[in-house]
Order: sequence, then C-alpha cells, then structure tokens
Amino acid sequence: MTREEIENNGEDMMIDDSKPKIENDFNVHYLRIYYGNLFPYTDIHKWLSYGHDGKHPGCDEYYFGRREFSFTLENDVYLRYKSFKNASVMEDAIKSNFPYKIDIGAVYSVDPDKRHAYAHSGTNLFTPVERELVFDIDITDYDDVRYCCSGADVCSKCWPLMTVAIKVIDTSLREDFGFKHILWVFSGRRGVHCWVCDAKARRLTNEQRSAVAEYFRVYKGNENNAKKVDLMGHSLHPFLARSYVDFLKNFFEGELQATQSIFSSKEKYEKILGMITDEDIQSDLRGKWENSARSSLSEEATSRLRWEQLKKTLQSKKNKALSLRTCVEEIVFTFTYPRIDLEVSKQMNHLLKAPFCVHPKTGRVCVPIDPNNCDEFDPLAVPTLSQLIEEINSGGLRMDVDDDDSDRSLLGKSIKFFRSSFLEPLLKSCKEEIESSYKTKIAKTKDSFSW
Repeated sequence: MTREEIENNGEDMMIDDSKPKIENDFNVHYLRIYYGNLFPYTDIHKWLSYGHDGKHPGCDEYYFGRREFSFTLENDVYLRYKSFKNASVMEDAIKSNFPYKIDIGAVYSVDPDKRHAYAHSGTNLFTPVERELVFDIDITDYDDVRYCCSGADVCSKCWPLMTVAIKVIDTSLREDFGFKHILWVFSGRRGVHCWVCDAKARRLTNEQRSAVAEYFRVYKGNENNAKKVDLMGHSLHPFLARSYVDFLKNFFEGELQATQSIFSSKEKYEKILGMITDEDIQSDLRGKWENSARSSLSEEATSRLRWEQLKKTLQSKKNKALSLRTCVEEIVFTFTYPRIDLEVSKQMNHLLKAPFCVHPKTGRVCVPIDPNNCDEFDPLAVPTLSQLIEEINSGGLRMDVDDDDSDRSLLGKSIKFFRSSFLEPLLKSCKEEIESSYKTKIAKTKDSFSW
C-alpha cells in the first residue's frame, strides 16, 4: 500500500519526513546484511519496553506489543500500525521486510495491529496513551542564514548550528523541565532528533506537549519577513537570557562570523539592516559599509568590524525607541536560535525515525549524539552502509554481541554510548518506578481488606 492510498483511506497519519527516495549508491543487498548482523534489536526492544520485561509482577507484559511502528519499503510501499509481541518478532519482521525506513509511534490503548476489531464498538478504545516527547530540527530551515550550503546539503561550516541547537534545548529540558533521560540522534542526513523518555514526558497530553513546544517558540517569521524574531520587553525571559549568554552570543560572534561572514557583502548585510526598525540607523550603517566596500580586509574581518559598528550604533541609540533595546539580541537569535519543527512535538501520534536506521539518501546510520560532547560530532564522519559492510567482510564484529572490543568497530562506540549513557540509567529508573507502583498497589489491596 502506498502513502497516497493510506491517506485516501482516511487513516490519521503523521510522519516526520518526506518519503525517502532511493539513489543508486544505496545498496539494498547491503541493507539486508546490516539488518542481519548489526542492527541492535535487543537494545531497541529494551528501550521501548521501559522495564516491562516480564520479570517483575508489576510489569505490563503487553506494553511493547501496543507500540506502533511503521515501515517504508522499496518503491515507497508504506506500512503503518505495525506492532510486535517481543524483540524476536520485531527482528523477524525487519529482516523479512528490510525497510528503508523505520518510524516509531505511540503506545496505544490496544494492539495497533488489531485496531479494526475495535472500530465498530461504539467507543474510542484505540487511542494513544504514551509517547516520548520528541523534537525535530532540520538544517534546511536555516537556509536564510547559512551561505555555505542549501537544501539537504550540510558541511562543517553550517553543522555547528545543529550543535548549538542541541546545547540550548538539552540544557532547557534538563534545567527548566527537570527531564533526565534524553536521547539525541543524528537524522542520517541534515538534522537531529530528540527523544525525551522520562515517564512524566511520555504521559504528557497533547495540550501539555503543545505548551512545552511553545515554550521554545522564538522564531516566528517566514521568508517574507525581514524581522523574524521579536523579543518584546525590557529584559529577556530567564531561559532566553541563559541561552544567549551561555551559547548564542559567543557562537554568533565567533564561529558563525568566521564561517559565514554574514556582513561581508551588500546582499548579506541588507538582510540584517532590515531587522532594524529605525530607518535613520539603517541609512547611517549602510553608508559606512558602502563606502568601505573596497577595503583590503578579509571577508571575516570585514564582517566582524561591521558587527561591532552595528552594536555600537544601536547601543548609543537604545533609548530612542523600545524596539531598539533588544535589537542586537534579536539579530543573534535570528541567526542562531534552534528552529524546531514544533508540530512534530505537539501530537502523540506523530511518528519519528528510529535510531540506527540507515538514511537511503546518504547511506549513513542514524547514530546517537552525546549532548555533552556534541562539538566533537561530525555528520560527515558517521559510518555509511558500505563502510560497515566492508568492515564485516574484513572480519569486523557483530554489534549485537557484547564484546570488550566492540567499541573499536565503526558502529560499536555509538551502540556502547546508547547502552551505557542512555539505556542503563533509563531502565534503572523505570524498574524503580515499577517496583514503587507495585508496592503502592499491594498496600492499597491490603488496606481494602483491613476493615
């Protein structure tokens, strides 16, 4: 069944990305080998079971079986509402279908695969009851502020925009909301995905998810607006102030100026002058910059000089109008603040690509990113499918086997990080919650018989 057929049948379908197009360098035979030897089925099952492994009397043995998966197969064949009883059934389904893309959805009130059995019951039994709070950030949404690449292309000059986004959002999720179990994943090509897996995050309603998403909304304009950020008031919200001081300001004045030279040409600086509401200031700065157009300074030096001139001018005029008081910060936020696809975060039934998939456009694996060391992450160094198969052919290790040498393989370090830094602390917390809930239930049962 194609995506179009599904939509025509009226299924309520939301998905995080457009359908994958298969290019010549994406080898389907290699994909079969990858799913047969390297994909971490056990780890994915442990993650999405959240401690409900059947080993504790308080476990929900049907929890994993109510999780929705979707497969995108060759020729854009799209299968939604897949569900699996356990890790073995999931593994068999993936190996037999070798999907080009796997998406993960919500945990439903009943088995998604059996939803039609409840369709005529007269009650809304089939409904999402749990879902990780997710975020999707795509480099293509920064095309108006990066000059090295556009579209799906990415390089070492513009990828730091993703790095800053990780730092800003991860810090806020932990410090402002108190979340602890957060997984960042490379999308395989041009962005990052964030999975917030704490129990309280998974149980948020759509309204609560929308409130969290709106908390991060700053970038409100579109390509037709000269001014895309409006920081009203005399001072910044504490979250925005922290983001500006700790991450955005230094990045804008340092790395971004060095790699993008955002004031170096008339085309570039006119975009910034358009963010200043005072026409006299615009005219003054434009005159200075046009007169120095033939300067012997490098593009980077020119850009830095003009930025300092702009700041000095705005500082001297900040009492002229309220809109000028935060103009410097607004420019910085426009270029550097995370551009989240907020709609992905607001609905429980939105699907998102699974970690450790292989992107069919690049052949790169969707590996986890360590937020504490995200400056070191290089998307162009992420192993490709062909590299992994070459490693297997040369005697490399299977990643689903615990081995002291596994972290020396191309994918081993990523899986080791997933297990030790994310999965183990998460499962410890989940099992503690299951035990606590079970004890509370037993205590209530005893109280009911004590009368």
